[in-house]
Amino acid sequence: MRVIAVSTLKAFWEENPEYSDAADSALAWYRHVLAADWKIPADVKRDYRNASILKDGRVVFNIAGNKYRLVVWINYAYQVIYIRFIGTHAQYDKIDAQTV
Repeated sequence: MRVIAVSTLKAFWEENPEYSDAADSALAWYRHVLAADWKIPADVKRDYRNASILKDGRVVFNIAGNKYRLVVWINYAYQVIYIRFIGTHAQYDKIDAQTV
């Protein structure tokens, strides 16, 4: 898989030092998905049982022991993951994961 906008992940903890504990888990997620070959949502669930599959290719991952949420849009046909949001649960509750 290709990951678009990994800079969104880095900006999250670099611009907010209180979230620096997200770095290791987010980068581990990133390294894992680079090697993944997800063709359908079930492939994602196979690798990440706690991932929430939403409509239209959206997926929500729990990062850093469920401390943070990562929202992505996956284009399975082109093997591309677009990072749309990373934040705390409180920040996640303020967004619409389908439109962010």
